[in-house]
Amino acid sequence: MATKTAVSPLQKHRCAYKPVLPEILKKGACFIKPKSGKATTSVADQAAVKKMFPNTYGMPEISFVKGANPAIGKKAVKVAVVLSGGQAPGGHNVIAGLFDGLKKANAKNKLYGFLGGPSGILDNKLKEITAAFVADYRNTGGFDMIQSGRTKIETPEQLATALSNLKKNKFDALVIVGGDDSNTNAGVLAEYFKQHGADISVIGVPKTIDGDLKNDKIETSFGFDTATKIYAEMVGNICRDVNSARKYWHFVRLMGRSASHITLEVAHKTQPNITLIGEEVLAKKMTLKQIIDYLAGIIVARAKQGKNFGVVLVPEGLIEFIPEMKALIAALNDLLADHEAALSKMNTVAQKKAFIISKLPKKLADLMSSLPEGIAAQLMLDRDPHGNVQVSLIETEKLLIEMLRTKLAALKKAGKYNGKFATITHFFGYEGRCGFPSVFDATYTYALGYNAAALALNKCSGYLSSVRKLTRPAKNWECGGVPLTMMMNMERRKGKDKPVIRKALVELNGPVFKAFAKQRALWAMSESYQFPGPVQYFGPAEITEMTTYTLAFERGAKK
Repeated sequence: MATKTAVSPLQKHRCAYKPVLPEILKKGACFIKPKSGKATTSVADQAAVKKMFPNTYGMPEISFVKGANPAIGKKAVKVAVVLSGGQAPGGHNVIAGLFDGLKKANAKNKLYGFLGGPSGILDNKLKEITAAFVADYRNTGGFDMIQSGRTKIETPEQLATALSNLKKNKFDALVIVGGDDSNTNAGVLAEYFKQHGADISVIGVPKTIDGDLKNDKIETSFGFDTATKIYAEMVGNICRDVNSARKYWHFVRLMGRSASHITLEVAHKTQPNITLIGEEVLAKKMTLKQIIDYLAGIIVARAKQGKNFGVVLVPEGLIEFIPEMKALIAALNDLLADHEAALSKMNTVAQKKAFIISKLPKKLADLMSSLPEGIAAQLMLDRDPHGNVQVSLIETEKLLIEMLRTKLAALKKAGKYNGKFATITHFFGYEGRCGFPSVFDATYTYALGYNAAALALNKCSGYLSSVRKLTRPAKNWECGGVPLTMMMNMERRKGKDKPVIRKALVELNGPVFKAFAKQRALWAMSESYQFPGPVQYFGPAEITEMTTYTLAFERGAKK
């Protein structure tokens, strides 16, 4: 449970801020009705997904329209909310919007929070959300109000326990705030409850700073706007430092393991010299050598102009997008598991590396041999609970630098490079997850929570809260829900085919990447750096309410 802490002046003012609510929601759930659209299908593997979700597959999209709906306000209901997965700015406002939406329909409605994420559901750890309690958290960052966790409710025993605890507490609905995995879990719970005749609705809310939970009806996940603004401020500061000192190459790794949306957005905001996009590397089937050649080409060209400095952005998950590295990681996962006993008797990284290389096919053995000792050690020693390489712990920026040093030394020896290559590395990840939400995220998350209350009161189980038309003023946003099964496909997880909400990757034919690709050659050789500065909460709307380049390009608000 959260403890009371000293309140900063900014927090005091942010708590008092009142987000603009979409007009359709202003009068409350008793004055709107869900309008059904066409039946839906999953994004892929329709037969397999339908088979696993016979009770919730094919449901229609829902839009809220004006209309008297007094029945939902007559009976008091109990709703539970849980924060699941990594933190994202705006989670507290989802709870605030959910609380206000429920109370607007009936003052006797009650909201409870499961503590510590989904494990709180299994352990039945609860706290009632009251007006006084929520007041201190409105428009603030973090998930400390009820905390979060990464427990998955997926085994028959866990599903049965979850249902039992929800019944025991007489809950009418459960709202799960999370990313693709958490909302897949929401879909599983919705199906399980219907299968067992339980009249408990399950509603999802789209959260992830990575920006990879989206489609036509979920235009962005909350937190992406704030996190990219925080990262862009730091990268912009580095760009200014680079332009001032003019003696270092800064390599910045940015959060986003499975997709490069954060890196692409920050590139648009700051215009660095080099930006690597994992999806492009994969599409072009680039080798590690080709990536090094590309980087070296720009470094050498700038050095010829006397510019031995620059900024490079690297997505956290880059290494998994490189086909040969992905093959190496897969081979290592198997080899390290198969030879665990033999490796445990070896005392040095060099011994283990030599042993592993002797077991690899020649192409992968050559690749492993070319890797710096530190990276090879990370590939071999850092394992997750399932025995797999922890890709997020691999310092890709240092791998690139070490290989660049070797490449540039060879070029210098051949008389093709006469520059200096001094480097500084950064990893910006956790810094962006719990900041005060931007005005956009504060407003968006409040609307998502208020909208989730309307879905819950209308018993729209198995739906993800959807607030759309986000490039318009907030009062004109459209609200409703999309079936969770609509976003699913089948993926191989731990040796089994499982339904999963499909991650949205950077589309190389999309407007966001195309706009970047058109400018990057100019950015490479110039100092056209942009300095976005910190997130602004007060002042002209053009800076307080600005949205991401990603959303603006994708929704046609920017050409």
